[in-house]
This record gives sequence, structure tokens and C-alpha cells, in this order.
Amino acid sequence: MRHIGTALDIDAPADRVWGLLAEFHHWTDWGVSIRRVESEALQVAPGATGRVQTVAGPWLPFRICDVVPGQFWIWDVAGIGATGHHVTPLAGGRCRVEFTAPWIAAPYLAVLRLSLRRLKRLAEAR
Repeated sequence: MRHIGTALDIDAPADRVWGLLAEFHHWTDWGVSIRRVESEALQVAPGATGRVQTVAGPWLPFRICDVVPGQFWIWDVAGIGATGHHVTPLAGGRCRVEFTAPWIAAPYLAVLRLSLRRLKRLAEAR
């Protein structure tokens, strides 16, 4: 399935931003649509599972599908292909983060953009 995305440059090193994206306990700090996360794993890894509570209330199961450490991860939520998370190092200790979603979820890009802004504030404040 074709994906579309939204990106933002962040004035923080890629490894710092990756930690925020990859460690489950940080997801509620930047993920606008996530209220809570439960998993036996501590961070993204291929096949890691758990569940997220959405801001709307329901708990949904998730599975991490693919990971390139420090660069990319993608997941399924409730058995449906969901968002991708990409980190690209830039010159000067900066990075670019892109969130992608299946094209059919194009309206969700607005939520992803808000999450990127929260991630930027968190990463740049450290």
C-alpha cells in the first residue's frame, strides 16, 4: 500500500530523537493520539507487541512490524498497517523526522503533524 507523510527538521541529534520514538514510555509524551502504552518490551523491536490506549478511550493491540535501529520503525494497530517513523541525520547535529501513513488515512496526517511538533519541543528541550 502506498504511504504519504509529513516531516519536520529537529535541532537535536538523531540518536536523541530515536530514543524518544523507540522507547515505549516516551510515546505518551509526543503521541497526540496515545494516552497509555503497555508492553513487556521496553522499546520497538521486530515482533514486539503490546497495547495502546487511545485518547478516545479504547485499548488497541499493536505489533511492531519492522525496525531499522536508529532510522525507522513501522507498526500494525489492531491488525491494520499503521504509521511509519523515520529519522534521518542532518548536518550540524540535527535530524529530520518523517511520519508516514497509508494514503487512505490521509486526514490522520494532521494528527501526525501535531505529534511531530510535540516531538520537536521535547527533543530540543533536552
